[in-house]
Amino acid sequence: MKGICLAFALAALGLPLWGQVGSAGEPLFQVDFSNPALSPPHWTLTLRPDGSGHFRSERGSGAGAGSQGIETPDLDREIQLSAEFAARVFQTAQRKKLSRSQCESRLKMAFQGWKKLRFSGPDGEWNCEFNYSQDKEIQSLGDSLMAVAGTIVEGARLELLLRHDRLGLDGEMEYLVEAAGDGRVQQLGAIREILERLADDPGVMERVRKRARILLAGTEIGDRGTGNGEK
Repeated sequence: MKGICLAFALAALGLPLWGQVGSAGEPLFQVDFSNPALSPPHWTLTLRPDGSGHFRSERGSGAGAGSQGIETPDLDREIQLSAEFAARVFQTAQRKKLSRSQCESRLKMAFQGWKKLRFSGPDGEWNCEFNYSQDKEIQSLGDSLMAVAGTIVEGARLELLLRHDRLGLDGEMEYLVEAAGDGRVQQLGAIREILERLADDPGVMERVRKRARILLAGTEIGDRGTGNGEK
């Protein structure tokens, strides 16, 4: 009970909840992202080894609109990614913890957003903060996590459109299929529920239903191959 109360207290203060999930000693991974030019400008994703976790985003005072002019709402929800994806995240974090790799590149690069990674487990912790990393594994890990966040945010936008602007679903789903194909979004299983609702809803355009079925087909083969956006 004390642990639950502490978690709510930290959430109310807007503090990172490093220890709010998982049993004692269970490995835990978290990424904290911020870029005021994007929508949402700040989000955190916490992940357990089995792929379960939590996503939280904040619009901020200057947040813009998404791909179809949709303002991203504040999100605070449980998520489920594939166990295979989670395993790659934890394996990479463990390797980098042991190698003590340098995270931030010393090269002058365009600002992509600050990624603050933290891995904790029974044998210690690893922290990594970067805009761009010359370590290919770290940079790839950051890109994948941003793509997962993109999926979750897109799912929330689809939920809004289904309630308030069904005609707008056509353009948003077109974008989502394109983004899944080139890797801008990954782990579509995280938004399986809204995709299933769209695929089965006779009140939306047939193009929307067809695209939802295409994306769902990708999730059924473990978020690999056509429609998954995972590289």
